[in-house]
Amino acid sequence: MSHPEPAEPTQPDATIICAQNDAFRRFACLGIAPDQPIQGRMHVTQSLVAAGDDFMAEAVKATGEFDSFEPENDPEGWHDFGSVTIRGETVFWKLDLYEADSDFRYAAETPDNPQTTMLVLTIMMARDW
Repeated sequence: MSHPEPAEPTQPDATIICAQNDAFRRFACLGIAPDQPIQGRMHVTQSLVAAGDDFMAEAVKATGEFDSFEPENDPEGWHDFGSVTIRGETVFWKLDLYEADSDFRYAAETPDNPQTTMLVLTIMMARDW
């Protein structure tokens, strides 16, 4: 009697994740509504808040407009990290994908499924990293 070979784990669809991440980032930062609802939250660090409302607004807007993805800064093709310069200061943004019902304790098992994934966008001064 032969046993079936174990199934290869499927890789999440980077194209779907990329589209979700871009849509959520544009919505959170620029108010551009996505085609489909995406669960998520945006956070800014205390040091970004301390830089002042105008600086923070510029950083959030630049995060939403960011589109300089290259293999060097986006190896998985997920569009989940970027760096912008505001008034000579480097600002990072990072998208993390969690299980929607895990209170941000567990990474998304199927990050390409918007029904089960919660996105968290964090915008921070580079020195916070």
